Amino acid sequence: MLLHGFPDNLRLYDRLLPHLDERRPVVRFDFLGWGSSDKPAGYPYTADNQTLDLAAVLDAVADRLGQNRVVLVAHDSSGPPAIDWALDHPDRVSALVLLNTYYQWLPALRLPLAIALFSTPGVRAVARALAHRRPQVQKRLYSWQVAGFMSDPAARRELVPELLRAFPSTQPAFWRLNEDLFGTLLRRRRRIPDMRRFTPPVRVVFGARDRNLNTRVALRFAELFPNADLHLLPDARHYVQVDEPERVAHLINTA
Repeated sequence: MLLHGFPDNLRLYDRLLPHLDERRPVVRFDFLGWGSSDKPAGYPYTADNQTLDLAAVLDAVADRLGQNRVVLVAHDSSGPPAIDWALDHPDRVSALVLLNTYYQWLPALRLPLAIALFSTPGVRAVARALAHRRPQVQKRLYSWQVAGFMSDPAARRELVPELLRAFPSTQPAFWRLNEDLFGTLLRRRRRIPDMRRFTPPVRVVFGARDRNLNTRVALRFAELFPNADLHLLPDARHYVQVDEPERVAHLINTA
């Protein structure tokens, strides 16, 4: 199960898919509010509700494929829903793979500029107002920020315009997840004891050139989960599955 973060969608795994084991079913989906999924007005686009989205998809997969256990692959903002679900259903987790993601607040965690602008109380109201009045400014900020998430120039030329085209319709989900971010990070510190008791294997795979969800965040995940192994890919940035698709796919296949 391949999960995307924000501000992106399931297309983030396009380069990785051809390298996954064909003998194992692969499922990827857009969370509500993102990509091609429905975008219901007034829906609470929060990490808690994304956990419910994930649970619904996993239950549907289990019913359709008879596949009750899953290798859960989380990236960026899908970390909280994926880890929440895994901690609550350890018997259904074959492995948990964490790709440049986050869960609880850490001193080492650094917010990307675009995320900081729309998540920091006081600042986010001004950022939203500017986004409404000057949409071109937000588009330039988005393009600059997302381009910086990749090391591969060819991937950057291909993926940034595609994600930018999809972004306007996702703004309600983007803004709401940003509002929810600090609360998400603080509340999940209470689950550190559950992380320490989690027995399924955890594979931490981080692009080492990500300055925000950086190697210190990866090391903390590896410390907290008792059965974790750590893989730092030196040439990859935040979109590690884009920069190193073959290597990341191998680590997922063998998790």
